[in-house]
Amino acid sequence: MPEKQLDCTRAAGEHQKSWFARLREDVFQKQRPYAIIQADMPFELFHVMDVPVVSNQWWASIIAAKRLSGHYLDMLNSMGFHNGLCRYCSLAAASTLAEDPERAPWGGLPKPALLSARLTCDCLQRVFAIWAEAFGSECVFLDNPGATELPVRWWELSRRRWRELFEEHRLEFTVIQFRNLIKALERITGRQFQIDRLRERMERVNRQEEYFDEARHVIYAAPKTPVRMHEQVTNVMAAQWERGSDWAVQHARAFRDEIKNRAIQGVAACPGERVRLMWVGAGLWHDTDFYTAFEEEFGAVFVWSMYLAFGPDGYIRYGLDDPLLALASRTVSMNEQLHNPPWANEWIVHQAKLNRIDAALVLTPLGTRPAATGNRFIERALEQAGIPVLPVVADMVDARDWDPDAMRRKVSEFLEHRVLPPIPNARRHVS
Repeated sequence: MPEKQLDCTRAAGEHQKSWFARLREDVFQKQRPYAIIQADMPFELFHVMDVPVVSNQWWASIIAAKRLSGHYLDMLNSMGFHNGLCRYCSLAAASTLAEDPERAPWGGLPKPALLSARLTCDCLQRVFAIWAEAFGSECVFLDNPGATELPVRWWELSRRRWRELFEEHRLEFTVIQFRNLIKALERITGRQFQIDRLRERMERVNRQEEYFDEARHVIYAAPKTPVRMHEQVTNVMAAQWERGSDWAVQHARAFRDEIKNRAIQGVAACPGERVRLMWVGAGLWHDTDFYTAFEEEFGAVFVWSMYLAFGPDGYIRYGLDDPLLALASRTVSMNEQLHNPPWANEWIVHQAKLNRIDAALVLTPLGTRPAATGNRFIERALEQAGIPVLPVVADMVDARDWDPDAMRRKVSEFLEHRVLPPIPNARRHVS
């Protein structure tokens, strides 16, 4: 695994392991209800009802990091699931269908009281329905209303003018969906939903994302990045999965402070940094060493991903007189913001300029339509902005068709021929 330079990174990893151990103990011994949900769900509703949540995508990333994805995906195919199925959304379900807790990471997922997903692509309803049936658990789906207006530079409107940005009729429809989910949460917990608790939680989420906002400003203002991208992801996502909790707010502040201190002291994550790379797409969870593979020879450092950047632009909401409506605005357009033109390409080019990006690698995962359909627009927009792009056709959790040596050679050639200036009378070695 890549080197961990930050104290925060080690603390985040230990927190996640201990949190999951406590969750399994609470579920098995105390019969505490918990939920498995998609990453774009309104986590805050579960949190204010004291229902712990496991993100489908987080568990898939853990499986991939443990080098178990090939085993589970082969098993899915042998059971008759087609090869084109989205691996990111089905891998965690496969670990349940395998019925082999001894092999699963950390003992596997216990039975949840509830599974829930927004219907943002074709496979989700069947994947979650089959998964819920395997567990014998309840399943709740949220519809995903499409946008009819896409104002330019959405990130300048999202914090305070979110009602007009995300369209009132879409927000009201999403609130109706939320109320159905709340009824299910009240039923499984025996507790009543309290709107004031949601408002307080969202205020703490704002504070957490403000810390991340300060951290990203420090990163792109520093002469050389004080923290590599993969450590940004570890720290940010550990907090985002339980955003608004006391631990998450404190961790975001500690992350900001550690980054700021490193920048003040002139500490560079890679002292030989010459090329600043951005990674567009979800993490390459089965090969995180990839993100440091080009530092020694080329001084090429991954400094940006969507994970740190999206929190401040996508989650901060000021004006919480109607917290359910504000929460709907956080949820309703994640696909447009992160993946679909014109919003995704416009935002990513803006981020590339802020972070002084020299080149971009854009992940296109086969079978994951919402995360791939807008990639050609993103690539074209970056190239038009003068930023060379290398498309990476690979899956974030499926390593079966991933050739790490061949991909490293491909990136090396890209850096030599399209990014780095020629060196007179010298020839770089391509490993």
